Amino acid sequence: MPHPLVLQLRFTRSEFKRALEGVTDPDARRRFAPMNCISWNIGHLAWQEQRYWLFRGQGQLLLPHINDLFAYGAPTSAPALDAAWEAWHAIIAAADPWLDTLTVEQLRAQHPVTIDGEQYCFTFGSLMQRVIYHYWYHTGENMAIRQLLGHSSLPEFVGNIDEEAPYQPE
Repeated sequence: MPHPLVLQLRFTRSEFKRALEGVTDPDARRRFAPMNCISWNIGHLAWQEQRYWLFRGQGQLLLPHINDLFAYGAPTSAPALDAAWEAWHAIIAAADPWLDTLTVEQLRAQHPVTIDGEQYCFTFGSLMQRVIYHYWYHTGENMAIRQLLGHSSLPEFVGNIDEEAPYQPE
């Protein structure tokens, strides 16, 4: 059984996807500055999952171009919706088997990393929470974009957490 935080991540991902059901490629590429467009947000979350679970967790860089296109601070772009989802799904599929193996000890362990010449320590547990919260941020942003696009009958949030991702102690 995956750790409860991993299950919460999976529920969060499913809510992110649910918020984008029916979005077309032209709408996904539309930008309302200063926000990024929906397709960029999808790629950006793929970048974060690749960075944390594949690169930091396993030393792998499945899709190097994702770092150039979707990293924090990357230039604004409006990628094709299908390409963004394809990258997202590939990274999720590569990350999930590793996420399934995480233990409480692995989530708590300190890992040193150098970022821009500065030394930091992280735990995979804190990174997990960061990713979950980041998804919710962009889910809200994507819903705002959809409202600006004139979409109606949008899903309500949070979905069926009581059945799909209820609280579970470690």
